[in-house]
Amino acid sequence: QVQVAESGGGSVPPGGSLRLSCTASGSAFSSYALGWFRQAQGKEREFVAAMAWSGGGRYYADSVKGRFTALRDNGVKSVYLQMNNLKPEDTAVYYCAVDPTGLATGGRAEYAYWGQGTQVTVSS
Repeated sequence: QVQVAESGGGSVPPGGSLRLSCTASGSAFSSYALGWFRQAQGKEREFVAAMAWSGGGRYYADSVKGRFTALRDNGVKSVYLQMNNLKPEDTAVYYCAVDPTGLATGGRAEYAYWGQGTQVTVSS
């Protein structure tokens, strides 16, 4: 069982920045694949960003390319989502997801463990 927890959400004006954090338990963190998803009110949960096992590839949704960056720090078992130039359409609950096999590249079904989510609101 892997425990996953997000933090760092909040409310910012358009054009602002936020950095989300996610911690995951387990001694094999460096081999995990990690993903970020979001779910806006009344919509399906959608892919935002993914990182394969440490040293593997990174993937981004077209809607966030050039604005969001996914980072990981294996030493503290954490993954981050740096979000810049935020837009109102980025408003959603953001979720961190973990695939212990290290192979996931962004499909929802690939991730076995999920956090509870953190709210991001972009509004003037």
